[in-house]
Amino acid sequence: MSKKEKVDHKILGRELDLFAFSGLIGSGLPLWTPKGAILSRLLDDFVWELRKKRGYARVDIPYITKKDLFVKSGHWDKFKDELFKMKSRDGHVFALKPMNCPFHTQIYDRRPHSYRELPQRYSNTTQMYRDEQTGELQGLSRVRGITIDDAHVFCRDNQVVEEADKIWDIIEEFYGAFDFPLDIRLSFHDPKEMDKYIGDEEVWKRAEDELRKLVKSRKVKAPEVLGEAAFYGPKIDFVSKDSLGREWQVATIQLDMNLPERFDLTCVNEKGENEQIVMLHAAIMGSIERFLAVLIEHYVGAFPLWLAPVQVAVLPISKKQKAYASSVLSELEDAGVRVEAHDSNETIGKRIREAETQKIPYIFVVGDKEKAVKSVAVRKHGKGDLGVKKLKTFIPTILKEIELKK
Repeated sequence: MSKKEKVDHKILGRELDLFAFSGLIGSGLPLWTPKGAILSRLLDDFVWELRKKRGYARVDIPYITKKDLFVKSGHWDKFKDELFKMKSRDGHVFALKPMNCPFHTQIYDRRPHSYRELPQRYSNTTQMYRDEQTGELQGLSRVRGITIDDAHVFCRDNQVVEEADKIWDIIEEFYGAFDFPLDIRLSFHDPKEMDKYIGDEEVWKRAEDELRKLVKSRKVKAPEVLGEAAFYGPKIDFVSKDSLGREWQVATIQLDMNLPERFDLTCVNEKGENEQIVMLHAAIMGSIERFLAVLIEHYVGAFPLWLAPVQVAVLPISKKQKAYASSVLSELEDAGVRVEAHDSNETIGKRIREAETQKIPYIFVVGDKEKAVKSVAVRKHGKGDLGVKKLKTFIPTILKEIELKK
């Protein structure tokens, strides 16, 4: 197997039993196995933990909408060839959502808001669907069913930099847990091709100046790339590379002054007047499928302890230690550790090799000696034999490593 194949997420995903594709279901629609679902959930929980601390509230939305919503937002004209469409029995045209922002505008617009209630911060991990051509699909990197950790902040003009700064803090804390290198870019509109965007030139310049202000305050280098903006607003893109050196946008902060205008989203200001608000779009992982493709390759499948679908494998040397191995497994489960028993009739050497191939962070081997002193012989992935450890004192060590996301 070549070096590229060894880190290819499509091969690793199959070997580690993380996800699958079915010809009966269709290309670009991944199926998450129990292990893969644990990965996805842990990542999303981490994002929510960071957002919750900063005042976000969870919302939820349907997967389909009448055509009218996307016509008003401008998405129908822009993405009509990428939409999965359907017609109801009474003649209404519906579409599977290819994005979530228009739905969130309707949650905001359900009632009037005072300026004192702003910002309103909505978080929503959900799926979207786009009719990508089969030849464009690439494992998890490009799919038809996209899971996104989406969020939208509805705020006043003078709150934009502070709110975007909070989002940037979340991105830094999240990616810091993976020692993940990111390039930062300012993706702006191309003034020579205004027909690609909604809104007028003045609004776009104002929005781009706000993002420049934020980048300057963070003291980072961010080249400006014309023509890479979303059709409704400029954005700060956080870009990573996969094992083949291909660039993928992961996190993003987008400033949108156009959709709030289209949907007439306002707050009642200090003077009792309706004031136009603005909207920040934010995704920390972006497409969770794409993020996982990059993450699997980043770790070559050897995930840190907190993220590993199976954190510990317990291996009795022979049948005589199965009862003790079972008690070890129970203690670990009671402590909240994800653990498996590897107690087949294969030799202990073969079972150790299989657990190492599965890249399980810790292997606990138990024989008569370990049983006699209520201990385990510990092996750590990538480091080898750590010696015999008392179970009662080693479990807290594991829990601390999980807590610190090491």
